[in-house]
Amino acid sequence: MRILVLGAGKMGSFFLDLLSFEHETAVYEKNPERLRFTFNTLRFTSMDEVEEFKPELVINAVTVKYTIPAFEEVMPHLPEDCIISDISSVKTGLKDFYSRCGHRYVSTHPMFGPTFANLNQLSHENAIIINEGDYMGRIFFKDLYNRLGLSIYEYSFEEHDKTVAYSLSIPFVSTFVFAAVMKHQDAPGTTFKRHMKIARGVLSEDDYLLQEILFNPYTSGQVEQIRTELKELLGIIGRKDEQAMKAYLEKIRKNVRDNS
Repeated sequence: MRILVLGAGKMGSFFLDLLSFEHETAVYEKNPERLRFTFNTLRFTSMDEVEEFKPELVINAVTVKYTIPAFEEVMPHLPEDCIISDISSVKTGLKDFYSRCGHRYVSTHPMFGPTFANLNQLSHENAIIINEGDYMGRIFFKDLYNRLGLSIYEYSFEEHDKTVAYSLSIPFVSTFVFAAVMKHQDAPGTTFKRHMKIARGVLSEDDYLLQEILFNPYTSGQVEQIRTELKELLGIIGRKDEQAMKAYLEKIRKNVRDNS
């Protein structure tokens, strides 16, 4: 299959490495500097090259802010039967875009990224495939993710956004709060250092991505739960209520067990 990847960033390069030995691959990247780190693939910097390549599948791996603009730029140069796809962690506006784009499409979300995941060992990671896209496109990504050992879940666009609001917004907001109140430690403990590593990783992400995850319409309800729990915990701490603290610890340990 002729596969065109849009964007030679970390995830774009990951997909190129993954696919280039079994498929004829190409990458379109506006920044020539990034192309220095792509191998075993054709490297394009113009739409004339894209048009000549005649891709059968496009994987849009650009920064989430530019997902739709990148599609709009490349679509006039694609064959009519080309499947377009995205791997965005935020699907805002994509359902409406796909409904009017005139191309078959598939939308997926590998629930891992180069910040934390070991891209050579993904058997404990997950992927979401949106169940509203092209059947053959979904089969392609399902086979690809199965070969990586990922656990695969099929959701609608709405179900995806609800899942992301829970699985990303709560950890992100918790990390933001830690980063906002932390102070330099000359002799940090293990727990502090682990939290600091997580904070550095999260804050290295694109600002627009973080914003879109937090502006997800389902996020505010999840963040409200943090405020509720903090209020309860602050009350226990203020009263120095040993029995209430014991009950609270039992509650959260059970929650961790039940959801592990």
